[in-house]
Amino acid sequence: MKNPTIEMTIRDQGVVVLELEPDKAPNTVNNFLSLVQKGFYNGLTFHRIIEGFMIQGGDPEGIGIGGPGYAIKGEFSSNGFKGNTISHRKGVISMARSMDKDSAGSQFFIMHEAAPYLDGEYAAFGHVIQGQQVVDAVAAVPTWAGDNPKVAQIIDSIKVLDMGDWQFAEPEKIGEK
Repeated sequence: MKNPTIEMTIRDQGVVVLELEPDKAPNTVNNFLSLVQKGFYNGLTFHRIIEGFMIQGGDPEGIGIGGPGYAIKGEFSSNGFKGNTISHRKGVISMARSMDKDSAGSQFFIMHEAAPYLDGEYAAFGHVIQGQQVVDAVAAVPTWAGDNPKVAQIIDSIKVLDMGDWQFAEPEKIGEK
């Protein structure tokens, strides 16, 4: 199966191309693609940056508490979901969430380095296929206390390059407002 690919342009840093893996996390991929197609991420920032760990973005509030107005079920083993075997290695994209395992919405993170202790606890759903050096550059920016970048790391755009063979559907949502 040919997987969907997306292109993320990060202002003053460059382009990251990611391959999504709907066979491992189908609703998570549908959710991300739905938000991408609506232009949700355009102009948002990477609000949490921890060099040697990950870069996190996708919060419309820009501070780590916002989302799209709904949540999705967490597609990972500790939440009873079988089949998501993606390991949180360098370059993997995964959904951020609160302590509630079904709280992911729009926030995501891209691994700067491997963190296998996240496996089975967060819904990984794809990986970088081009532009890991851009992720590395974002991860290296100076941060304030709280891991906020001193210079805003802005997502100019995220767009779908190719849907591959994936039959996109609107995501199943929880608690839509």
